[in-house]
Amino acid sequence: MIIKVGTRGSRLALAMTALVTDALAQRGIRCEVVTIRTQGDRHPDAPTRTLGSGVFVKDLEISLAEGRIDVAVHSAKDLHGETTAGLVFAAFPPRADPLDVLVSRDGRGLRSLATGAAVGTESPRRRAFLLAARPDLSIQGMRGNVDTRLRKLESGSVDAIVLAAAGLARLGLSDWITESLDPRVMLPEAGQGAMALQTRGDANDVVGALKALDDAATRAAVDAERTMVAALGGTCDTAIAAFARCDGDTLVLEGAVLAPDGSHIVRDRLDGATHDARRIGEELGRRLIALGAKALMTEVVR
Repeated sequence: MIIKVGTRGSRLALAMTALVTDALAQRGIRCEVVTIRTQGDRHPDAPTRTLGSGVFVKDLEISLAEGRIDVAVHSAKDLHGETTAGLVFAAFPPRADPLDVLVSRDGRGLRSLATGAAVGTESPRRRAFLLAARPDLSIQGMRGNVDTRLRKLESGSVDAIVLAAAGLARLGLSDWITESLDPRVMLPEAGQGAMALQTRGDANDVVGALKALDDAATRAAVDAERTMVAALGGTCDTAIAAFARCDGDTLVLEGAVLAPDGSHIVRDRLDGATHDARRIGEELGRRLIALGAKALMTEVVR
C-alpha cells in the first residue's frame, strides 16, 4: 500500500510530515508526499484574520475529499472549529512541547526587554499576554514562516519575537530560544505542539494504518482544548488560550480569555476524567462565559 500524504510546503510542515512518513515506514507502509498550497500560503502578506477560518487547512481537506491525497498532516492549532463531513482525525501523534518561547536579538528575557521594545507577533493571544505582562511593549504584526520571522528579527525589524517551542525544535532551531514562557505568563493556544492526521472516514485501510500513531493523552488534551474554544465561540480575532495536561486518568484543563490590550483576563481551570475531555472543555467554556469572557471577546484592538 502506498499512502499519499498531503502537506503544506513550508519547511516546518515538511519536517512534521517527515515525522509521520518515517513512523509509517517503520511499519512497512510506503508514502508519497504531496505538497499543497493553502489559502494562507497564497496570501503570505495578508493578516490571517482577514482570510477567514481554516486558511491553512481547507485546501488540504478539499484534496482529501476529492481523493487526491489519502492523509492530511495538520498542525492542530490551525484546525478550524467545524468538523468537515466525511473526514476524521485518525491520529494525534505524541505532542511536542506546547509552550511559547521568546527569541530576542540581545538575549534578554521578557522581563528584561528594554522599555518600549518592539516584539513581533500576529497572534491576538500572544499580543494580549505580552501586554498583560509588559504594557509598555510595542507589539508589531508579523506573519511568515519560522525562517522568515527569524530573518526579520536578525535584520532589526523588531527586538524580539514569540514562536512555538515545538516549531523550533522540529526545525532543529531550539538554540535560538532565549526564554521558555511559563504558562502562568503565556498560556498556549489550543492544539499547540500537536499534529492532527486527517483522512476520509471510509478509508478503512488508511484509518487502520494511522491508528498505530495515535496517542490517547494527546487526543484527549486537544479534544478538551478545542471543545473549550468552540464553547466560547472563539475566532482567529479573539485572544483565547487553552492548555490541557493528562496525568494518568486525570485531565487538567486551563483556559483564559483576554482583552486585546491585556488589561483584563478571565482565567479558570477544571479537572476530571480523561475520557470526559470534551465535557470538561464544554464546562470550562461555560464557566469562562459566566466569568465575563464574552465581554472581552467583543473588544477590539486599539
